[in-house]
Amino acid sequence: MASINIDNVQKAFGKVIAVDHLNLDIKDGEFFTFLGPSGCGKTTTLRMIAGFYYPTKGVVRFGKKDMTRVPPEKRNTGMVFQNYALFPHMTVFENVAFGLRVRKLGSKELNIKVKDVLQKVRLEQYADRQVSQLSGGQQQRVALARALVIEPEILLLDEPLSNLDAKLRDEMRSEILRLQKDYKITTIYVTHDQAEALSMSDRIAVFNFGVCHQVGTPSEIYNEPANDFVAGFIGEINLLPVKIGKVEQEYIYVMVQNGESSSELAVRNAPFNYKEENKGNLALSIRPEAINILDEEREGKNIFKGTIEEVQFFGSLINILVRTGGLQLQVNALNSGLSRNLEAGSEVWVELPDEQMRIIPVVNGDGS
Repeated sequence: MASINIDNVQKAFGKVIAVDHLNLDIKDGEFFTFLGPSGCGKTTTLRMIAGFYYPTKGVVRFGKKDMTRVPPEKRNTGMVFQNYALFPHMTVFENVAFGLRVRKLGSKELNIKVKDVLQKVRLEQYADRQVSQLSGGQQQRVALARALVIEPEILLLDEPLSNLDAKLRDEMRSEILRLQKDYKITTIYVTHDQAEALSMSDRIAVFNFGVCHQVGTPSEIYNEPANDFVAGFIGEINLLPVKIGKVEQEYIYVMVQNGESSSELAVRNAPFNYKEENKGNLALSIRPEAINILDEEREGKNIFKGTIEEVQFFGSLINILVRTGGLQLQVNALNSGLSRNLEAGSEVWVELPDEQMRIIPVVNGDGS
């Protein structure tokens, strides 16, 4: 295994900055995910780790070894590409054995290693079959086996599940995690799928426009977003533009504009980061599942009367759109099986719990 250090790395293609002043530390044996929309710099970063691109500036290290200008074949990394990059004219066995033959491994040892990895990916009975005769999920496993059989220090996965249907993606998530734990290998996974990132990762780096906006555990990324881009990209969110009012030891009071009027909200005074010059460009974030719908008014902070505009039923979850003043709030309620008056046009009271709200800077996704 190997740790990875990305030290102030920049990658430019002509005048286009694909990755800008990136600093990351990835631990031995960690499942680390690069998450972001298309063109955000995540695959470019992966390719700099693999050695397919060299950084314009900065240093890439494996452990304490400088790998910045080391060619790919000397990095001992295994890579699974989005399109698998298998050899269609070869059998499953030959595809998996290819990297070992390049390394001129002896026939006996080669056979042992290939059979062992095919057993681990549950494809031993398909060893003599052409890869063109396999399903998408089976081809994915062949690509994983080919990457793992060379016993790499680092496994790199570039959107490996994007070509599979939803059910097969779920199955392959579990399969990849099982293999990663079996091999105890440092793994970097690139995806634009938030569900994949949240369910599989030890830690996540969220990218946009070549900038890494936040690094953290899935819980930290979801519950404590660093700015409006992270909050909006990871799951559903209510983002309300606010201005800071009075600040007390326990609460920060913010003003939210409701059409022609405004409402005051009390937010639990937890630490939050923003530049002083950005003080007038802030948002309040709260997840839809954190908002409570009340049957009647009760005493307490942050309780407002509203009207249900829309109800969508998803089985275990009910998605409700509530209008309160000039604000539209998305609320997700668990279906408890109890009869409640959750119909369009119904009047309700909504509560925004003070400990569930966060004040975050608005960066418009550009990292400024």
